[in-house]
Amino acid sequence: MRLENAVASEVLERILSAYGFTMQKELSDRLEIAKSNVASWLARGQVPGNVIVQCSLDTGADVNWLVTGELEKASLQRELPNLTGKAIYDEVMANGGKSVLRRILDAYGFTQQKQLCELLDISSGTVSTWVRRNYFPGDVVVACALDTGVDLHWLATGKGKQLKETFIESESFSIPRKNLIAGSLYEDGLWEINLSFISQNLVEPVFVSSSNSAWVVDLSIGDISNGRWLMGIDGKYDVYDITLLPGRKISVTNKGTNFTCGADEVKTAGKVVLTMDYNF
Repeated sequence: MRLENAVASEVLERILSAYGFTMQKELSDRLEIAKSNVASWLARGQVPGNVIVQCSLDTGADVNWLVTGELEKASLQRELPNLTGKAIYDEVMANGGKSVLRRILDAYGFTQQKQLCELLDISSGTVSTWVRRNYFPGDVVVACALDTGVDLHWLATGKGKQLKETFIESESFSIPRKNLIAGSLYEDGLWEINLSFISQNLVEPVFVSSSNSAWVVDLSIGDISNGRWLMGIDGKYDVYDITLLPGRKISVTNKGTNFTCGADEVKTAGKVVLTMDYNF
């Protein structure tokens, strides 16, 4: 749900409830802003994302509940930060620009700003302005937290854990399984696994197994970079370690080969985030 779809008066009521306030003046005093600012939110039809971020960090209220009202308040679900009020606001605003953009991209699993621009239907110039002015895009941060489920405290400040504690469960879930045989990938049902121990936010994970190793691969990552990749070369797939070289060249290695080629001469299927070697 995009933030602009929220009803300002209802969002404001939930913010007041989260703080335990009954009057707008109490909120304006807490935020150290003019009371007229609060009234202007209602006139404009939108509560600033920065205010929603601060309220959630101050009170522990679930950001989805603040915006939509669909979830119960979750003020006891996580430990509150030591800073509150103006202090937490200052810390949030000091973590704008490039640092918050990097966390937003990581939360969505994006590798390029272009992907974020396309998702939010905003111009690349807007994102560049965030970086240049060290700006904190509160509305985008709230939307990102709602979209991805990452922890708002981490998203806003870079502190704490990326995933909410409530997301880290002992129960397993299923991801697609593929067998890698003689350079070809064959569907092989599902694999039960709990991937919560992986800090990276996986968008499209798949389990790939060969005769001597297995990998968890995120198929959503396609832009080649240093690391381990599931790649196709002349129609045959294997897992390779890639090192970027000048001139759009790459060094390609695994247990059976070592060569250099152009980055456009290979086809990336996904980036390996976990490798398991069999010990027979």
